[in-house]
Order: sequence, then structure tokens, then C-alpha cells
Amino acid sequence: MRTSEDSGRPRKIIHLDCDCFYAAVEMRDDPTLRQVPLAVGGAGGRGVVTTCNYLAREYGIRSAMPGSEARRRCPNLVTVPTDMPRYKAVSKQVMTLFRELTDRLEPLSLDEAFLDVTDVTDHHGSATLMAEYLRERVRREIGITVSAGVAPNKFLAKVASDWNKPDGLHVVTPDDVPAFVQALSVDRLFGVGPVTARRLKEMNVSTCGDLQAVAPDRLVAAFGKQGIRLHEMAYGRDDRPVVVTRQAKSVSVERTFDRDLPDYPACESMLATLAEDLRNRLARRPRERPIHKLFIKIRYSDFSTHTLERVRPDVQAPEGDDFRPLLDAIYPDDARPVRLLGLGVRFREDHAPRQQLSLF
Repeated sequence: MRTSEDSGRPRKIIHLDCDCFYAAVEMRDDPTLRQVPLAVGGAGGRGVVTTCNYLAREYGIRSAMPGSEARRRCPNLVTVPTDMPRYKAVSKQVMTLFRELTDRLEPLSLDEAFLDVTDVTDHHGSATLMAEYLRERVRREIGITVSAGVAPNKFLAKVASDWNKPDGLHVVTPDDVPAFVQALSVDRLFGVGPVTARRLKEMNVSTCGDLQAVAPDRLVAAFGKQGIRLHEMAYGRDDRPVVVTRQAKSVSVERTFDRDLPDYPACESMLATLAEDLRNRLARRPRERPIHKLFIKIRYSDFSTHTLERVRPDVQAPEGDDFRPLLDAIYPDDARPVRLLGLGVRFREDHAPRQQLSLF
């Protein structure tokens, strides 16, 4: 089993996929659309369906289907025009929320992403709890649902995220992999479209278990380089890393407490531990740019969330004491129970001024 380069442990990969994303945003913003078959796009004589909700899918409507065919299958289909600026804005909210957990994130599109959480210690280091936490936050804070798959690699995590759609979670542990792939249909494999699936079925291959019985050289003869990939996937193997495609603007850690912190002293007592977690996370990543700001985040028991940041360019490895002035400034005079506490740093942007007055 492939392990994380940093830790020597098996990778923990989460694939998160927003359910019928464009349609979900439309239904969120217009509740009257929630109980009707809905397609985004597809209006007019030559329009094509971009996506649709699950009520529409019950009629056999799918993405890329001509709108005329969709309306033939479902005469009462409701169509709305695409609104890409709105979908991109919601996507940015979703990805920003994901990045609060880890900066090892690879977006695949506006509505799905891989996260490598191998070395994340939040939520007791459990990728399953992390996936549940992110799904709940997206539901509560953004108003749409997300399905998740948790597995030791990207291939299996993506398959797993589709297992219990919509609004589902499926976990494949390293010990589960042999049994999971044995019965897995080959048309679920990455890169296997209708043509390849048909050719495999002509070889009497319907499942990964069948595929394991085919010699690798025979697969290469039939499919070229893809044959090697098919052989690896048949055993649930995938060495591809999560590829971070953008520079992280910040790094942070946060902890949701099983029991609310009752007051300021309790919050203050957590600063050193959280700062140590933050230093460990900073040490695991190459330092591309110097730290420019420190920030603190608090979520109270009523789920109201507040953040505060201040310029602090001379810090290399933040200590708990570095965050105490921010806690002093953000915590109210009256004691309020705290559900979540987080600390983070923001890096200097290339276009940011080299010198700024410190607020400390």
C-alpha cells in the first residue's frame, strides 16, 4: 500500500463531490424549485442540459442531453439558465472551507476536490470524522449537500464518493480494499468509458476480480499503456499524489471540542497546543513566502463565528503567546462557551507592501 512521503503511514484521501451542484445552488436560492424536476440549461430548441436535480434524473435525464430530449422524457421539466458567476462564487466558498482543514487540496472542477489528510491531526486524525465534519459545515453554512469518499488513494476515494450519492459517505479502509475491488464493476474504473468497457466484456471481464485473472501483458497488448493502469486499478492500487495547483495563502489549525470551552482561561490554555500543531503543519510544507499576518478564529456554542487578524511579519514559528493579544481582542467581556478555536498565519502576497505598520 502506498504511504505518505511525509509520515510513512498509509495515505488518507478524501474525495468530496457536491451533489448536482448547479441545480443545488438554484434550489437553495429558490426553494420553489426543490420539489420539481429541474434542469440547468437546455432551454430552447438547441439547448443542452448542463446538470439536473435527482427528481429529473428519475426520468432518465442526464448532463449533456439535448433539452428537447429532456422535455420529451419529462414534459413538466423546469429549466433555468446557467449562472456561472454565481456557481463560481459558491465553489470558492466550498473550497475555502475545505482548505481550512488542509492545504493539500486538488480541485478537479468547481464542485469536487481531493484532500490529502494523512497528516492532519484534527478530529482525532480520523479521515472519516473529517469528511463528516466538512459535509456538515457545507450543509449548514453554504446550504448544499456534499457526498464524500474516504480511501487510501485517489482512485478508490473517487469511486467511494459516488457509492451513497446523494448526500452520502462511504469509507474504504486499507483492509477493505481487496474485497471492495473484487466485486467492483470495471465501468467504474478511472478512464474506462463505454468503448473500453465493451472490449473488456468481450474478454469476459465484468469486475475487477475478473480483471485480476487477465495477464498484464495481454492487457497491454489489447489496450497499450492503459493496460498497465487497468491492472493496477484491478488491485485497488493508485500512486498518484494529491497535486496542489495553487500557492497556499494561509495555513491554519483548528479544533472542535467535544465539550465547549467555558470561558477565556479555558481558551487561553489551548493556545500553546494549537500553536504547536500549527508549527508542525508549517514545518511539513516548503516555506514559499514569509508570514505576514496571524489570525484567530472562534466559533461559539450558538455557531456564530468570528475571526481577527493582525500584521505580524517578524514571526517565523508562532508560539501560543503570539496569539494571546488576538484572543484578548476577540473574546467578549462576558464568558461565552466556545465550540471551536483555531489559529493561523497568512503569507505575504507578492504584490503586498514589504513594510507595514504593525498593529501590536
